[in-house]
Amino acid sequence: MADTTLRSIPDLIAAGLVGADQAQALTAVADRYAIALTSTVANLIDPYNPHDPIAAQYIPTAAELIEHPDERPDPIGDHPHSPVEGIVHRYPDRVLLKLLHVCPVYCRFCFRREMVGPDGDGTLSSDQLETALSYISSDKRIWEVILTGGDPLILSPRRLREVMQALSAIDHVKIIRIHSRVPAVDPARITPDLVEGLKASGKTVFIALHANHPRELTDEVRSASARLIDSGISMVSQSVLLKGINDNAEILAELMRSFVEMRVKPYYLHHPDMAPGTGHFRLTIAQGQAIIRELRNHVSGLCIPHYILDLPDGHGKVEAGASALREIEPNRYIIMDRHGDERAYQG
Repeated sequence: MADTTLRSIPDLIAAGLVGADQAQALTAVADRYAIALTSTVANLIDPYNPHDPIAAQYIPTAAELIEHPDERPDPIGDHPHSPVEGIVHRYPDRVLLKLLHVCPVYCRFCFRREMVGPDGDGTLSSDQLETALSYISSDKRIWEVILTGGDPLILSPRRLREVMQALSAIDHVKIIRIHSRVPAVDPARITPDLVEGLKASGKTVFIALHANHPRELTDEVRSASARLIDSGISMVSQSVLLKGINDNAEILAELMRSFVEMRVKPYYLHHPDMAPGTGHFRLTIAQGQAIIRELRNHVSGLCIPHYILDLPDGHGKVEAGASALREIEPNRYIIMDRHGDERAYQG
C-alpha cells in the first residue's frame, strides 16, 4: 500500500491544508521540526476552519519559531537520567525504553520535538537494545518498563514480538506500558499480528492512548482500541491540556467520557512542557486548575484524569491540581466543595 502520509510543506499545500502564500514561512519551521500527518488525521481536518482543533495539533505554524527564555530542548530532563542509550531511569521502579525516535505523526507541541523525526535521535541498534535490556535485567527494582520514543507501535509485529519476548525473560519486570498515538492516527495498523506480538511477553500490558480532542475518536479508532482491549490488553489515556484545542471543561468532558465508553481509563492530562516553540499552546497552571475544578462538576469520577506537571531537569511528575483542603489549625480544615464554596471540617 502506498504511503499517503503528508511529510512536507508542498504536501500540505497540495492537500489544501495550507496556502501557497505560507510556503516560505513554514519551510523555516519544517527545516527544524519534523512534519507528518497520516491520511486518518488529514481527513479529520476542516480546511475552512482557521481554528480547527485537529489542524492545530499537526499543521505547522510560524509561531513555532518564537522561543521563550524558559524553554529548553530536553524540557523534562531525559538525557541526564539516561544511564545507557535508550533507557531513561528517573524513578526507582520503572524505566523508559525508547526503541526509536520516529512517529507516524508529529505533534506541534511535542516535548521531545528536538529528539524525534528523521533527523532525531534515531533507532536503537541491536547492540544498543541488548545493552538496554541488560540494564533492565540487572536492576531488580524495575517493576515496569515503558516503551516510548518515538512511537513503538510503528515497529513491525515481528520486531515488537522480539522485544516483548526479550522482556518476558526478565522475571522482576511485571508490567509493560506502551505509549502510542497509532490507534488514533493510523488505526488500520492495529492488526491481529500486531496484537499477538504485543501479547508475546506474557506480562501485564497497558497501552496509553494519546488523544486530545473527541473528534479524534472516530469509529475506526474505537474499533482499533476494542481489538486491543478484547485481546486482554488494558488501555489508559494520555492527553495534553492545549490552548485553543481542549482548554475548556465541556470539550474535556466529552473527551474523557468518550475514553470511558471505549473502555480506556482516563489517566494523564499533562500541562504543556517547556519545549521550544510551543508557547502558543501553553496556558497558566491557575487556568488549568480552574478547568479541572469545573470538569469535576461535569463528569463521573471515572472520567477524571490526573492533571500532571512534568518538572524541568528530570525532577519528575507532580499533581498540578489545586488542593481543595487547607488546614487552619490542628484537625480543623476549610474545604472547597464542588460549587467553589468553603466548608468547615473537623476531624
